Amino acid sequence: MAEKQQFKQRLLGLQGNLFNFACQLTADREAAQDLVQDTTLKVLDNEEKYVDNVNFKGWVFTIMRNIFINNYRKVVRSATIMDQTEDLYHLNLPQDSGFETPEGSVAAKEITAAINSFSDDYRIPFSMHVAGYKYNEIAEKMNLPLGTVKSRIFFARQRLQQTLKDYR
Repeated sequence: MAEKQQFKQRLLGLQGNLFNFACQLTADREAAQDLVQDTTLKVLDNEEKYVDNVNFKGWVFTIMRNIFINNYRKVVRSATIMDQTEDLYHLNLPQDSGFETPEGSVAAKEITAAINSFSDDYRIPFSMHVAGYKYNEIAEKMNLPLGTVKSRIFFARQRLQQTLKDYR
């Protein structure tokens, strides 16, 4: 009986640390509180599985991390759409353009036109950067010094801002 009380006391003593760790994982206070509660329940349910010579704090934090990872995977899985139809009908549905208004579509066309008006020296590195390439990757692919790539992207961004100043 004393062992159960000691186990619960140790768990209660970790609640502050668990909350801090949960905040780091979730970046949301309410989600962190839920994670601490789920972890506490899981630890209490699995009390008999704890072995005395194991680091208690490490054991509890591992349980929390695993709960977070499992919840994250569940969310990702539920957000994934699997087309089970015979003719892949759902894949052929028109996708939302992302533009809420016709003006948004016009603005995107103007931005694209402005970028395409740049010379290749500026358009290519800028487009690659917007596509997610890192500066060093762009420099490597274009056989240019890193500083040149950075300055070309900077100047392309400035020129784009100047060209589209009416949209601010």
